[in-house]
Amino acid sequence: MKELVETLAAWRADGVEIGRAVVVRTFGSAPRPEGAVLLGTADGRIAGSVSGGCVEGAAFEEIQRARATGRSRVVRYGISDEQAWDVGLACGGTIDVLIEPAVGEPVESAARAAAAAGATHGRAVVTPLPVDSPGPEAGPHLPGEGELPAAAVVVWDDGRLEGSLVDPEADAELIRLARESLARGTSRTVELGGRSLFIEAFAPRPRLIVVGAAQIAIPLVSIAKALGYETIVVDVRPAFATRERFPDVDRLVLGWPDEVADTIGMGPSDAVVVLSHDVKLDEPAIVTALARGCRYVGAIGSRKRRAARRERLVAAGARPEDIDQLRSPVGLDLGGRAPAETALAIMAEIVASRYGGTGLTLRDKAHGEAGQGTSTAAPVPPSGS
Repeated sequence: MKELVETLAAWRADGVEIGRAVVVRTFGSAPRPEGAVLLGTADGRIAGSVSGGCVEGAAFEEIQRARATGRSRVVRYGISDEQAWDVGLACGGTIDVLIEPAVGEPVESAARAAAAAGATHGRAVVTPLPVDSPGPEAGPHLPGEGELPAAAVVVWDDGRLEGSLVDPEADAELIRLARESLARGTSRTVELGGRSLFIEAFAPRPRLIVVGAAQIAIPLVSIAKALGYETIVVDVRPAFATRERFPDVDRLVLGWPDEVADTIGMGPSDAVVVLSHDVKLDEPAIVTALARGCRYVGAIGSRKRRAARRERLVAAGARPEDIDQLRSPVGLDLGGRAPAETALAIMAEIVASRYGGTGLTLRDKAHGEAGQGTSTAAPVPPSGS
């Protein structure tokens, strides 16, 4: 939806009626993920995609039908491998698509999604799906005339909740699930309280904060930028933190990491990597990042010095249970030792942490799944970086 914000604004300025289709569940190798959106107008304009070309026409017709009835519904499409090949895709799958008659009143969920897509802060719009929607199994489904979904609720990335599912326990679980989706930057449908709820995640741009303008930090910033991360480098040494050394970085900050944390807004959505090899700089950064609940905190260092560092971190006020979340030595074991190779290993661990990856090769993961959840492959240990 974020990539359609400008199109949506232009069409609204034209005064045209707009509906939307959004993928709410996928099965198999579906061509587009949950959260993919197609917009359709009353005068025949189309933008976006829910399938890469296989069912766009059918989805557009469903939008027009929904405009006529004023009702939302979920339609299940099975995309054969042959259909997928016809539009240049490698494989098919099955998708459930929520069809909404309007982006705005009376469809509150679509209106909230449009607002969230253009916002700078992360939030998840949670839409209860119509009661006649297909279930979580990939069987056939004949859609009926579903009623308008119940009022949408919004979960902010800091845990705030706008609206309620009425049940406090369900609200608490929804906040947990929505924040998990925001951390990963992925939308999904969950079953909660006897209803299917579509969590449409509008995550802020992921951010990497590097403490210590070491040599490894230079390729690390470049790799992170290529993956779409906003990048910040923090160091107290002006000779190291320069534009000449970091031409790709979004922001260079001179100062002690614990003192500039408020200035840069360090918080739960950030990945923090500490690289200076200087305890005066490293350890205040680790304590601060852990205390602020950053979703990933990694630090360069050896296993031999882990116990001594832990004692110093506890003495500095870090909680033992938080220290257990510290990734040190930092990175996956890829075998390389050059600065760029170490940076790649670090970024690989950050990505795996964000999406819940195992760190296994895809081959070993597939073997494990084929063996009913077991794998003969040993877990990948952290690198010695």
